[in-house]
Amino acid sequence: MDLTTTSLHPALEPAELSGLALANRFAVAPMSRVSAAPDGVPTPEMAGYYAEFAEGGFGLVITEGIYPDSSYSQGYLNQPGLSTPEQVAGWREVTRRVHAAGRPIIAQLMHAGALSQGNPHRTERVGPSAVRPIGEMLTEYGGSGPWPTPRELALAEIEEVVAGFAAAAARARDAGFDGVEIHGANGYLLDQFLTVYTNERTDSYGGPVANRIRLTAEVVAAVVAATPSDFVVGVRLSQTKVNDLDYRWPGGAHDAEIIFATLADTGIGFLHIASEGRNWLDTARLQGGHTITGLARRVSGLPVIANGGMHDPEQADRVLTDGHADLLSLGRGALANPDLPRRLADEAELTRFDRRMLEPAATLANARQWQTDQP
Repeated sequence: MDLTTTSLHPALEPAELSGLALANRFAVAPMSRVSAAPDGVPTPEMAGYYAEFAEGGFGLVITEGIYPDSSYSQGYLNQPGLSTPEQVAGWREVTRRVHAAGRPIIAQLMHAGALSQGNPHRTERVGPSAVRPIGEMLTEYGGSGPWPTPRELALAEIEEVVAGFAAAAARARDAGFDGVEIHGANGYLLDQFLTVYTNERTDSYGGPVANRIRLTAEVVAAVVAATPSDFVVGVRLSQTKVNDLDYRWPGGAHDAEIIFATLADTGIGFLHIASEGRNWLDTARLQGGHTITGLARRVSGLPVIANGGMHDPEQADRVLTDGHADLLSLGRGALANPDLPRRLADEAELTRFDRRMLEPAATLANARQWQTDQP
């Protein structure tokens, strides 16, 4: 079935993302797979992994978090990077395979900050303040035990973080990507600056929400300035975190309006609101029947990607039809159904996500073993 034609389900209708034509409204969400070579170079297996989603009909592919520099940004061992010529060359094969299937691909750029649990470049962690992250490291990404306490970033180092993102975005374009998504979600560095209990700074990056979103805005503005106008730039945000599923922005809709308006002023092309393993409605609901994704659309005037349980056809329909978002990103639903758009078009049954796909680690090898073990 040709997915470029209008279907009864609104998620199968074509769309546009900051000038980028999409065959439908389904996007593959960023999912760390810790399957790159030890030097951060993407492997041929990774190229096949991303190509499978494109061949399965997803309108847009967004990569796992990619570290932008060879200092403090890497979060996990075997995480891919975009800081060396060799890594750029490895990503060229990934983008070539996805483009050969007729789909665009966006690179997510991620600085782990205090939530780094595997970085061969540095032994210490950095963050907005010297505050130990809550919880423990993520076992599925090779960690164990409590997080160490990070060192507070100096102002000069913050400038280096901004420059690192901008340089990586330029390299992403050289690697053939159609755009980048700045990872400002899920408890990583940019989100650490936004979060009240991890940011105790008293300078222009701490205190009120307008200061706490400042670093994300500076990163995005630098990336927009470093890339051509037809290169898509977006931001991923979340209230919840990989190590705190209950956190919400303390000012609710008031904080959200400041965050969305500030980022819209940087010249970005979209916002992506993540749910970190929770259903969309659990994290998106606001008072009065409104949602945070709908608020993002109204305040920013930008396309918004909603995340969390979007493999459910009824919820996907409601989110789009009721104006809560423009696109839908799928994580676990995509892992279980890399051809989900085609299955939906054919009204075929979906495979349920099985947690064992990510055990004992979230690697492509373990996922392949899971598939082999299926009856």
